[in-house]
Amino acid sequence: MSELLEKIEDSLKIIREKTEANFPIGIILGTGLGGLVNEIEISHEINYQDIPHFPLSTVESHSGKLILGKINGKNVVAMQGRFHYYEGYSMQQITYPVRVMKFLGVETLLVSNACGGMNPIYKRGDIMIMLDHINLLGDNPLIGKNEDELGPRFPDMSEPYNLELIELAEKIALENAIKVQKGVYIAVPGPNLETKAEYRFLRATGADVVGMSTVPENIVANHMGIKVLGFSIITDECFPESLQPVNVQEIIKTAMTAEPKMTKIMKEVIKRI
Repeated sequence: MSELLEKIEDSLKIIREKTEANFPIGIILGTGLGGLVNEIEISHEINYQDIPHFPLSTVESHSGKLILGKINGKNVVAMQGRFHYYEGYSMQQITYPVRVMKFLGVETLLVSNACGGMNPIYKRGDIMIMLDHINLLGDNPLIGKNEDELGPRFPDMSEPYNLELIELAEKIALENAIKVQKGVYIAVPGPNLETKAEYRFLRATGADVVGMSTVPENIVANHMGIKVLGFSIITDECFPESLQPVNVQEIIKTAMTAEPKMTKIMKEVIKRI
């Protein structure tokens, strides 16, 4: 058995001491977007520090817990707090929990993030359904020896975010009169926010929003055959001509204000999967 698979076994052993249930739906909650946890009928909470080989979340508003329970009668496993490249973790460490989720039975992964809006029609507080992404992190979680038991050496990425799930989320948003955008997310290393010139460059690549997460988890999920649905909350408007200073407290406040609408969509998606 490879070192990675041995680590996964170590993590699973601790989790399986709590439950032997299968969890077909995984959830990763971004900055200021932990409210969905309040909708989970929680059966078990495990601190990341108690799970072997899990990194520890160091970012404000990221709690650092693995939540096991039910939403609308469906078993879910949720990461309340994720990991970022700028925290100093490797791509393999960032995405390790997604590997573990697969072995807990996850077939569908719902991810959320806070981001900066570069598309001029987007406004602060808008929700964007992720159609695609661009990886400018300068690294990839699949670099190195491929574990054939986990996925192919060259995974296809022609549909990184599942089209059926996107259509379902859009339908639910319409039924509930929730305005949603659809667009492309670009991931950069951070942790500083971008300069005016960088925003111009990033927008020229074809991206609608910019953030510092999600793409590594998506790549690994696709590598393992997990369907992904992604949501971005636009927490600040990144228009070079009228760029204003912003701080993390404002970003978290905006995310928390918009979060209930996203939670409503995600809950209903889970119900209909």
